[in-house]
Amino acid sequence: MSLRTLLESIGADNGGATAIEYGLILALIAIAAMGVMNSLGNETTTLWETVTEQATAVL
Repeated sequence: MSLRTLLESIGADNGGATAIEYGLILALIAIAAMGVMNSLGNETTTLWETVTEQATAVL
């Protein structure tokens, strides 16, 4: 196998590129999920603080 044939076969192989693309998509989904969970966590904390304050005021 000549060097030229080897380089052409490496250039024609798309398997690695597909795996990298799937990895990048997965990373973007994970980052978006972390952002959503962080936002929901902050809202939940605020909600429980409000409930605690109102329950304390009643008692």
